[in-house]
Amino acid sequence: MDIASKVVVVTGGASGLGEATVRRFASLGAKVAVLDINDERGEAIADELGVGAMYARINVVDEVSVQKALAVVIGTFGAIHVCCNFAGISNAIKTVGKDGAFPLEDFRRVIDVNLVGTFNVLRLAAIEMAGNEADPDNGDRGVIINTASIAAYEGQMGQAAYSASKGGVVSMTLPIARDLSRYGIRVNAIVPGLIHTPMFDSLSKEVIRTLSESPLYPQRLGRPDEVAHLAQFIVENGYVNGECIRIDAGIRLQPK
Repeated sequence: MDIASKVVVVTGGASGLGEATVRRFASLGAKVAVLDINDERGEAIADELGVGAMYARINVVDEVSVQKALAVVIGTFGAIHVCCNFAGISNAIKTVGKDGAFPLEDFRRVIDVNLVGTFNVLRLAAIEMAGNEADPDNGDRGVIINTASIAAYEGQMGQAAYSASKGGVVSMTLPIARDLSRYGIRVNAIVPGLIHTPMFDSLSKEVIRTLSESPLYPQRLGRPDEVAHLAQFIVENGYVNGECIRIDAGIRLQPK
């Protein structure tokens, strides 16, 4: 799919991997919709990028909120061709810790945002994509890109909820790709390793140095734009479908 002039929606688009993806697709000539709950930052990014960008508030776990946000995108740009799901949260709580059992509400919240929220957005975006004209070069009507994590495969201590949510994203990628194949919609997942997003800024230089030594090569944290570059590749390469693609410099997480 040629990215230029296509309409791309990005959840979690006001920071981190989502923001990097918004900026990359905008630089390639796409119309971009920043979907987030951070109104101030989302509006600032949209204003900076200009007339080909917009911001809409979204709560990914709320059906009505997602419907309203996508309706605003359709009303502004007329279509949705690419849906990138980067909205997500995490926590670090052991199954049994000094304060007792993992609080069930904390487990559910991570599952709701990362897994249910991702599915909620993509299913409604897919309805809009199914009505698009097929790409004359490859038949694509739409591309959906979800975000998992290497924790889906090698979750560390305290990551039961996060790993379960991202494992769900991995597991649903192929079935959804199969479901949507008849409509010409491709579905893939990006599986990032240690990427230097803003949450790393609160860590000490020593902690970052230690983490940077974990990957095989290159021994450094990944950059958000490298993940955005992978999203670009997935959109542009029409033969990539039903895949979960690791981008982690060969790292394999240890238990803790």
